[in-house]
Order: sequence, then structure tokens, then C-alpha cells
Amino acid sequence: MSELTDPTYLVGEQYKDATNLNARIQLHQRFSTNKYDWQRWVFDHLSIPHNGRILEIGCGPGELWHRNRERIPEHWDITLSDLSPGMLREAQRNLQSIPGRFAFRQMDAQSIPFDDEYFDAVIANHMLYHVPDRAKALSEIRRVLRSGGRFYAATNGLKHMSELMEIVNRFDADTRTLWGDASPLPFRLENGSTELSRWFSHVTVHRYENALTVTEADPLVSYLLSTSLATALSGEKIILIKEFVQRELTTNGAIHITKETGLFEAF
Repeated sequence: MSELTDPTYLVGEQYKDATNLNARIQLHQRFSTNKYDWQRWVFDHLSIPHNGRILEIGCGPGELWHRNRERIPEHWDITLSDLSPGMLREAQRNLQSIPGRFAFRQMDAQSIPFDDEYFDAVIANHMLYHVPDRAKALSEIRRVLRSGGRFYAATNGLKHMSELMEIVNRFDADTRTLWGDASPLPFRLENGSTELSRWFSHVTVHRYENALTVTEADPLVSYLLSTSLATALSGEKIILIKEFVQRELTTNGAIHITKETGLFEAF
């Protein structure tokens, strides 16, 4: 099993808490060319009734809700779930100043412990590609959604961050076999509509136009070290990569990195 979908690795190492995720978020927040926040953009696309019940699977540290805290309707009933207890603890800490709006549940998306047609919306923000049996998870999501309820699933495209991996592969071609780079994401912008159409009659993809213009070496290296690439890149290779990045910045002023990100809306 790839580390991308290995729950032992994901819960025990990559997402045991928000440290690795935050390192990646920082790069995007600091150097994205689109200054309109991703989480605000996702929230803009939510179509949920006034008294809606919402389930987020793979909520991480609760960034969607923290960054939209003043926009959350008072009567929404929101359940945040994650496979990782550490991530749920982070979410609870981040959202503790918004009382009474959230329930927290450790949960596997492949077995959702709620009744049929319970939720008005289910959200999966950059997490479906981590699910070993995605068909089972999508079947569960369809089951717990009410008739007319919306499913929102964010993911990336084939070219997402491709220039960063080209830099790494200059110094260690073996990193192609590691988490996130062994093959295209199993659930991505290019194939998500076809997959979701097995469970939903209407599927739309909203694309978030963005890129990175990176002007500092350290945040780029921190991003790499937050992934499982860190297990393969020795100290010497990291030094070489940082030196290469610094030369590129000195010569060109910035490193430009493609981002391909979007949100599926299905019902």
C-alpha cells in the first residue's frame, strides 16, 4: 500500500498532528499569486440550508471553519471528523472560541456512523485521495446525504506543484517512488467527475486559479521536509537542493510553481 493511502502512516506520522500540514499551508499562504484565501473561496461555493446539518470528513485542524468563523450561520449543525485523533485535537483548539457550533468525531470515511439521509452537505477538502477504498467511502457519503444534499470534494490536478518535484528529481530520482509522486493522484481534477458520476447525477468542477511565486529558499525546503520525501533526502541532498534554489532565486528573483486545485460539487 502506498503511503498516500496507508492509514498507519497517515495517522502515525504524516498527520499525527498539524505540524506537517501547517508547513505546507504556510508556503501557499505566503507565496500564492491569488491572494483570495482558498478556504474563503471554498466556503463561497457552499449551498446549505439555513438549519443545515454538515459533515466534514478529514477536517484536519479545522481551517475551513477557522478562516470563515464570522460567516458561519448560527443554526448550522456541524460535525467535524478525522481519522487522526491528533488532528481532531488541533481542530478543537482552533475552534474553541466559536462555542456551540461543532461536534468532533474520530471517524473513517469508509464507515460513517450516521443514519441514512442525515446530512444536508458533506465536505471532503483534499482528502479523498488518502482513502484506500474510495468507492466504499463515496457510497457511504451518498447514503448519509439527504435527497438534494450537496457533496463538496476538493483535489488537485496532474500538474500541481510539478516544478517542485522537478527540482527534487535533479538530486534524487528515487523520490518518484515515494508518497505523493509515485503516480498521479488516484482522485484528481482530471478524473473526479467520472468517478463521482457513479453516485451523483449532477457533478460540477469549480477551478481555483492560482500559482506560487516563491522568493525565499527556506519555506520551500520546509515544504519538502514536511512530506515523506524527508525520509529519502539526506542532509547533504537537502543542502544541495537549498543551494540550487538559492541560485535560482539570485538569478531569476523567484521560482514559479504551477498550482492546479479545484472543488467538485455533486448532488
